[in-house]
Amino acid sequence: MAETRHRGAAVDIRAVTKTYGSFTALDDVSLRVEPGQFMTFLGPSGSGKTTTLNVIAGFTDLTRGEILIGDRSVGGLPAHKRNVGVVFQHYALFPHMTVTGNLAYPLKLRRVAAAERDRRVAAALDMVRLTDFAHRYPSELSGGQQQRVALARAMVFDPPLLLMDEPLGALDKKLREWLQLEIKRIHRELGTTFVYVTHDQEEALALSDRIAVFNKGRIEQVGSGSDLYDRPQTLFVGRFIGESTVLTGAHETRGQETAIRVGDEWVAAPGLAGEGRQALLVRPEKITLVREDAAADPALNQLSGRVGEAIYLGSGVKYEVTLADGSRGVVRMALTDRPFALGEPVRMRWRKEDARLLPDDGSSLAAQSGEEP
Repeated sequence: MAETRHRGAAVDIRAVTKTYGSFTALDDVSLRVEPGQFMTFLGPSGSGKTTTLNVIAGFTDLTRGEILIGDRSVGGLPAHKRNVGVVFQHYALFPHMTVTGNLAYPLKLRRVAAAERDRRVAAALDMVRLTDFAHRYPSELSGGQQQRVALARAMVFDPPLLLMDEPLGALDKKLREWLQLEIKRIHRELGTTFVYVTHDQEEALALSDRIAVFNKGRIEQVGSGSDLYDRPQTLFVGRFIGESTVLTGAHETRGQETAIRVGDEWVAAPGLAGEGRQALLVRPEKITLVREDAAADPALNQLSGRVGEAIYLGSGVKYEVTLADGSRGVVRMALTDRPFALGEPVRMRWRKEDARLLPDDGSSLAAQSGEEP
């Protein structure tokens, strides 16, 4: 398998809409996936990411729009003629076939000659490091081994595009992290275009060249992991990618900055506010926690609060701070000889340029619910 090293196929999603009666699952979605790219669709349940994957695969018909794989429009092609590999969360292996039988099946459908079929199966098993398990049945394999067989089966016929729908969702954390590394290795060796669906932010950041963040049937932002984490364009993206402190309230312009009132204190961020309510977002590693009696630093933003939670993380500690307006601040710090106690009065401090000013779109992750149809 590794000797192919093709770059994969581009995927063009052009103004795609999918409706189910009065419900709009996808609302005018457009996106290009470059050849050989690892693109992840990320978002909460019901956001449209799996529907988009199913539209590319041909499992779901379009209401409007167009899908191109390579330079070919595939809107009129059934799923089995799109030459696309698909890996599902629940493996979908044939229980009555051995590992070899499962891998050979898509090649038999394509009438690949026996000698070539055997060569490709052996190469696929080597790719996923399961050569010694060739004659076992799925019931004799662990969950991680079954998922590797499913991955090998999707790749054995050398598709230019591989689609994966929450493939690691049923596995425990340690195994999931190991398989993430294996998937990255396979992608690097083959150069196939990968489109991967997950709701796990850490998984998306670990695997992807680019990430498309979905929300309510639309794409909020597309970019690298660092783009989305450091430069979110919407409050939804800022909240969904990693933890953050989000501050809202009355605001006013001060030169080239916008200041937001939190209780009786003000904090500022570079940039001019647009229309409507504004929010100020700060990542937890950008904030320092000091005791209430620490000397003031006029160059820094600061807010008073009390420690509500202290969570040991091994390499450090996460503090949740209750602020004067009832909002929650999140701080990640290295371990110290004198940790902060629950209920202790503290001050959160950060540089103005480390904050991100965004329109308050009213997004709340706790309010996200529902499944995609």
